[in-house]
Amino acid sequence: MTILPENMLNNLFENLVTQFVKDNLESIMKAEIQQFMTSDESGNHNSRNGYYTRDLHTKYGNVEDLAVPRDRQGVFQTQLFEPYQRRDGWLEEAVIQMYKSGMGTRDVARFIESMFGSHYSPTTVSNITATVLDDIHQWQKRPLNKRYSVIYLDGLYVKLKRSTVSGEVVYFAMGIDEDGHRQILGFYVGGQESANGWREVLKDLYNRGVQEVLLGVFDGLPGLDAAFRETYPKADVQHCIVHKVRSTFPKIRVQHKTEVIEDLKTIYTAADHDLARAAFDTVKAKWGKLYPKEMRSWEEQLPTLLTFYKYPVLIKEAIYTSNPIERMNKEIRKRLKPMNSLTNMDAAEKIVYLDVIDYNERFSERVIRGFGDLEVKKKLNEMFEARYPAQAEPEK
Repeated sequence: MTILPENMLNNLFENLVTQFVKDNLESIMKAEIQQFMTSDESGNHNSRNGYYTRDLHTKYGNVEDLAVPRDRQGVFQTQLFEPYQRRDGWLEEAVIQMYKSGMGTRDVARFIESMFGSHYSPTTVSNITATVLDDIHQWQKRPLNKRYSVIYLDGLYVKLKRSTVSGEVVYFAMGIDEDGHRQILGFYVGGQESANGWREVLKDLYNRGVQEVLLGVFDGLPGLDAAFRETYPKADVQHCIVHKVRSTFPKIRVQHKTEVIEDLKTIYTAADHDLARAAFDTVKAKWGKLYPKEMRSWEEQLPTLLTFYKYPVLIKEAIYTSNPIERMNKEIRKRLKPMNSLTNMDAAEKIVYLDVIDYNERFSERVIRGFGDLEVKKKLNEMFEARYPAQAEPEK
């Protein structure tokens, strides 16, 4: 018994698959032209006129000498591909996926040429990925839900080439809706992070439907509180505990770092708000003389650092820090890292959008821990009704 080498077996298998694809494509086109001739009621006495051959590059291999039927008047067109199309679209989709993974346009072009012998210039790759821009514009205009229990805000810096290479911010807004689903609501590229930038982001969210919010979670960027409360005056503000601890850490002497951080932890792990305040008083009494500025900063910000105690304990882990949106930012930063710097704002938007869509698809059916609990839902609904009472319809 003769055993064929592995490479010969692979080639044989590929040829069988390619032939199978070719046979099925030709069968479909025969049925198409037959249906076309049967339904043609123009009275122009059209008829079939043999075939012409062409190649079609598919993800199953290159189909050569594909027999495409034609009619005498040249009006029949198969629905399987466009008249001058040489690929079935899979390679263009692959280009977008490679670009999404962090490969630059030149890298993608070189990879395609080495793998398929097809010459794609960086400009062509850029043009293919540019089809994503239309999707971005539609996505950025989509209507949003009216109610969100939580809105997270955070910025991510990316390097953009303009006249020089500089870091510019991508503003991100993430929300948890009434059903407990977490989604990225929008992203906005360009400029330096500022309260005015966030003010525009929040206005956009409001105009797209987000009009009732219970809690905003973000870091202590100066002016962001005021910008948030301008748009959502009835919402609470939760400053991220993790950010606050991080900003305190470098200001503590090395010999005290571990002890101070452990003591600060007693504040936000206390059983309730009153015990948290008492824990802070203890920390302040212990460290106030050595670190007066740090303790004063904590005391001034304590009301917004302890906001989470007003909410059900089951959702504490989800709301006392901005970790959820920071983890998402970390994923996107990892995608962007191989690119060093992006050529323009469109390039940044394309990469971010593809990752955002992927993120939203992964979380579309997940209920965030705690938010699915019936008592939690009841409590949050009561908070919504108390802050945003339904307006009575005018009497007729």
